[in-house]
Amino acid sequence: MPKDIEIQRRLAISRVPINKQDPEVRTKNWEEVFLGFDLDAAKVEATRCLQCPTAPCQQACPVGNDIPGAFALLEIGDVNGAAEKFRETSNLPELCGRLCPQERLCEGECVVAFAIRPDMHQEPPVSIGKLEAFVTDYQREHFGVPLPVLPEASGYSVAIVGAGPAGLAVAEELAKKGHGCTLYDAWPEPGGILLYGIPNFKLSKNVLTDKLAYLEKLGVRFVGNTWVGKDVTIDNLFEQGFDAVFVGTGAGLGGRLAIPGEELSGIYAATEYLVKGNLQPDQLPDNMREPLPPAKNVVVIGGGDTSMDCVRTAVRLGAEHVVCVYRRTESEMLGRTEEREHAKQEGVDFQFLTIPLRFIGDDEGRVTGLECQKMALGEPDESGRRRPIPIPHSEFVLPADTCAIAIGYNADPIINEAAPGVKTNRWNLVEVDRETHMTTRPGVFAGGDNVNGADLVVTALADGRRAATAIDDYLGSLLPKRR
Repeated sequence: MPKDIEIQRRLAISRVPINKQDPEVRTKNWEEVFLGFDLDAAKVEATRCLQCPTAPCQQACPVGNDIPGAFALLEIGDVNGAAEKFRETSNLPELCGRLCPQERLCEGECVVAFAIRPDMHQEPPVSIGKLEAFVTDYQREHFGVPLPVLPEASGYSVAIVGAGPAGLAVAEELAKKGHGCTLYDAWPEPGGILLYGIPNFKLSKNVLTDKLAYLEKLGVRFVGNTWVGKDVTIDNLFEQGFDAVFVGTGAGLGGRLAIPGEELSGIYAATEYLVKGNLQPDQLPDNMREPLPPAKNVVVIGGGDTSMDCVRTAVRLGAEHVVCVYRRTESEMLGRTEEREHAKQEGVDFQFLTIPLRFIGDDEGRVTGLECQKMALGEPDESGRRRPIPIPHSEFVLPADTCAIAIGYNADPIINEAAPGVKTNRWNLVEVDRETHMTTRPGVFAGGDNVNGADLVVTALADGRRAATAIDDYLGSLLPKRR
């Protein structure tokens, strides 16, 4: 078939509907909202891919997934081959398929969304993320993820600080090279933000559990309840005999509003609210095991994906009225449109152009309300978004017996004590050579959010993969060890 006719044939295929739980049903459970494709539907959706020679979708992917190659295999029913194609470049494709903002990465560059069909109708991009999750889930559930043939043990060992996306990628890549890997994390269980930040309705935890079991089969060790900087330092790790250290501690320090009343009971940082709402007490540190009290009126401050996670968690916990307060308009929000639409469908009330002024409490020190003020948009600020300006005499009070603050994350300054000789900047982000991810201290590498600031799972993965290559080269430069 001539190429132009083949392209028109593919463009004529309409996007396969993406099935979801109805809002009335899903707000009563913690299962994933998306129900996923079946094999026949996935094959049809993959056929919409135009197999572009330049593959702009692949170029837009931080880990460079061969998306056309994977979909060519899926199109002919080779699900296992398609899954392996994603695994060639990504350590967590099941998770990235669920969590990546594809609309501004691969799907944002999909040529299908820009092409005009013969009937002058435009279709959405190929559902790249949903297909990535489908093929890798299908492989796991029907075939299992194949274990690589491991080389003889190198004798070298690497300590990986932080068992989140970057650390998991480093561990997998180094284990495949025959190096010993031990991951340390301050939380009781490994997974980092994947376990302690992502709600269950966006990511079924069995996906992560399966990945951790796979890594254990590769020989990776996990050590929880170990806060590097408090319980152990980088110096201690070298003293224990590790030959290199990777620091992937993320950016988990929640931002504060610094307004009156923030110390009242019933006010939570976003992470604390999410972990208490989504996890079992035995998965939490001792000081966080007290459950969230029943709440009637929940107010969440912030406009990103974390704030959507909080409001949607509040709905599932049974709150009668859930409000999201954001100081700009919806068009300036940085999170995913998909997440906001889900929150609206689930009954969340959005108060745009609104800024919190102070928390109000009762005589027992518990929050009862949030005083706010309406805003108007002025000239753009340094972010390029129009700056919110208070409107005089527009104050009002929102009832609230629980509040969650979701206004961004920062790196923990404890890294300065934990890693002597490792240079950080004024935001406590670790400075690295961008090619090798080596820090200013030889043998210590870093990557992910503690280098980039709060960012995406996939960018942390990309950092981890590059760092693993550099660590392997570094270990190869050391004196040979007895195997």
